[in-house]
Amino acid sequence: MQIIKGIAVSPGIIVGRAFLVGTAEQVVPHRIIDPTEVTAQHARLHAALAAASAEIDELRERTRRELGPEPAKIFEFHAGLLRDRVLVSAVERRVANDFVTAEQAVADQFRVLVDQFNRMGNEVFEQKANDILDLERRVLGRLMGEEKSRLAQLDAPAIVIAHELTPSQAAGMDRSKVIAIATDLGGRTGHTSIVARALGLPAVVGCQRLSVEVEDGDQLIVDGNDGVVILRPDSRTLEEYRRKQERSQRSRAAMRELSGHEAVTKCGARIQLMGNIEFPEEVESMLANGGDGVGLYRTEFLWLTRKEPPTEQDHMDAYLRAITLLKGKPLTIRTCDLGADKYTQAQMEEPERNPFLGLRSIRHSLANPAEFKLQLRAILRASAHGPVKMMFPLVSNLMELRQGKLMLADISEELEDEGIAFDRQMPVGVMIEVPSAALMARVFAAESNFFSIGTNDLVQYTLAVDRGNERVAHLYQSAHPAVVYLAKSIVRAARSAQIDCSLCGEMAGEPLFSMLLLGMGLRTLSMVPDQIPVIKRVIRSVTIEQCEHLARRVGSFDSERQVETALRDELRKLDPDVFGQWVSE
Repeated sequence: MQIIKGIAVSPGIIVGRAFLVGTAEQVVPHRIIDPTEVTAQHARLHAALAAASAEIDELRERTRRELGPEPAKIFEFHAGLLRDRVLVSAVERRVANDFVTAEQAVADQFRVLVDQFNRMGNEVFEQKANDILDLERRVLGRLMGEEKSRLAQLDAPAIVIAHELTPSQAAGMDRSKVIAIATDLGGRTGHTSIVARALGLPAVVGCQRLSVEVEDGDQLIVDGNDGVVILRPDSRTLEEYRRKQERSQRSRAAMRELSGHEAVTKCGARIQLMGNIEFPEEVESMLANGGDGVGLYRTEFLWLTRKEPPTEQDHMDAYLRAITLLKGKPLTIRTCDLGADKYTQAQMEEPERNPFLGLRSIRHSLANPAEFKLQLRAILRASAHGPVKMMFPLVSNLMELRQGKLMLADISEELEDEGIAFDRQMPVGVMIEVPSAALMARVFAAESNFFSIGTNDLVQYTLAVDRGNERVAHLYQSAHPAVVYLAKSIVRAARSAQIDCSLCGEMAGEPLFSMLLLGMGLRTLSMVPDQIPVIKRVIRSVTIEQCEHLARRVGSFDSERQVETALRDELRKLDPDVFGQWVSE
């Protein structure tokens, strides 16, 4: 048995057989052609490019139908590259000048591009290099008669293992056959992660040498909750995870029955449970799970899924789609959180050395006022069509908030002059995600309509731990007393200023923390939609007095171990069968 730790990107536990998708490069035979063959080779090249383009277009349309328009935009880079005249001309010249076959020229020119991206030494560029390799395989497959991928040979349910799945591989998978995904490379914002979450497939990425250790047909356990892959588990481990899987399935079935009930404590306190979304179509899942609205719309995917920055109309289309699907329920839009390992690094001549402490989130927006104004204008226009709130992410000082609000005021005046409708009372809030903002919460509260505590980054920056780095992931502890203290102080500042305060990080969707958060005074939590029923179950099982007593106890602890033990003990008292996976240590 071997345990490999990775990054959890899509929840769920699956036991199954491995299906290894190899990454071996196609061997292109070297052959010198006669000069009279150049025209024929060019014709073969254009036919292969056209066929590959048609295949990409078909994949994009299929993804649009099944997952929505935003995930489908992943393929715009692919489609654009296959039609890029600079690249195509370079391949044509290689054929005409060096008298090589079309496949040799394709392999050479695509390899030049891949090497250029890989030399950048950055995750974003490496992702693009992987996309180019995917296209190279497609074109060479057409030229060499190898049109079907190994994934097309999958004839029974299996766990797909790969060094890295390309976007077309991920989106083109047979949903009835693929039951989970695990890869060597990848991060939380990669193509594989986006598609896995949209499909509801358990997935673990960043497993480093997993594809080297696994053989076809090996029995595996993929734990998308904890980011673990277990190779060839022994009978005891297998039995343990089968019990976890069965408990999880029973629990989910029981939770689904609560979707039509309100999130009300035993003492009558109404709690708002909202959904975090990345694409408008996820609103339907939020409603099906009994959510009260969208507490966090991550708009950066409007950038990440296309080649060019979104236009004002692109923004409007997405926001109006979400508003329509919500049918009167509220929508909270976060302005773009670009930077770090995301889109912005790919746009820079020299990527930042430490992007998590660089030009990201509100800093990036203020540094790119033209793009930012387009988004603010679209949000204001959308506010005329339904209840919309807007918040600025990763604000670290008061000047950033004031600059953002000043730009919003200028755009409001422009819309007023143009006679375009918008909500003049649209609430504008701040995401509290860094220690400086948490410590100055009382100051921010005086100039905000509401707070949203983003615990994912708050934990990361408070503890100086990159949660995507498997080497230090064990130090990423939401139960750390420092995090608990900061969250309490934020809630207290909001209450003092009489403004709303919600929490939208991963803590919100963890039953382990529900009682603590209620005890701190939070009455609005926002989470991944399929987490709503289990949190609702906790809420309907407790009183506010119980939760406040727990919060007072936890406030005196000096280690995350003490905090977690106390939280587990309280959750275990509610129903150990239902909450089994959260109370086991």
